Amino acid sequence: MLNEWTEFLQYTSPVTYTAVGKRDNSYLGRFTYTTLTDFEGMARILTILARGYLFHDENGNILDGKPKDRIELARHALLAWCSIPDSKKATPKEEWQYRTDFREYSGEFPALVDENGGGWFYRHVHGIIDFVKDNPTLVSKTAQNNCEALANGFDKEWRNKVKQFQTPIFSRSTKGAWVLRFDDILADALELGALRKDEIDLSPEDMQTVDLLTPKDIPTEVIHTLIAYYRANKPEDSDWVVLPVASFDAYFGSTNFSHKWLAKIPDTILTREKQSFGVCRYKENI
Repeated sequence: MLNEWTEFLQYTSPVTYTAVGKRDNSYLGRFTYTTLTDFEGMARILTILARGYLFHDENGNILDGKPKDRIELARHALLAWCSIPDSKKATPKEEWQYRTDFREYSGEFPALVDENGGGWFYRHVHGIIDFVKDNPTLVSKTAQNNCEALANGFDKEWRNKVKQFQTPIFSRSTKGAWVLRFDDILADALELGALRKDEIDLSPEDMQTVDLLTPKDIPTEVIHTLIAYYRANKPEDSDWVVLPVASFDAYFGSTNFSHKWLAKIPDTILTREKQSFGVCRYKENI
């Protein structure tokens, strides 16, 4: 959660689909089933991707020149990552209709979309479905049920989502005013700047305080990460930091963070506001 360049690489590199037991969700990569089925936390994921292409070269070095000059490059990268292949029977799109198959970017972004129009996210979801189907003894019954739902409905839902992403920022439709759009993602990415690579270490005194205040049924690593993330992202003009709850779930490899641990963290450690759409805001009280 602290090294954003590493997070970017995890969204763009091949995933190893493996598990050592039913509690091991590492085959999901940096995702949870909630993100795969409800697309919760997708805003942060797409913003990380956009920042990677706006500000960095393939090795993570900061690029020269103006990031605004690379907006179309970043937009093409987002389209490639989100691409979903058209079926062979699909009716060709009119010029005014939003497309969802962006195989033409496979030469420019071979890691993000293949020559058949399969974007990174589409291929990852189907890789998960195939892994779970082929390894029922290594995954839980809940995972099998989730993958059955993905197999039956993901393609349609993701195709609709990709169309929504392309809604113009000044769309007159009421519906368009409330959806996540590539225009919003790119604007946020420019505002946030280059991806962070530095780690934030807590002092021995802070770690001792956290250990004393943390309830026994919450791993201290969770609190350490929350405080480090807060200090790394705190703006100068506010005590509040946006907490990407869905991304923390993915980082810890389960929904224990949002469903169990977060509500039990005492006010002596942090103050948190109500969660909505996979995010909330919080401030540290240490």
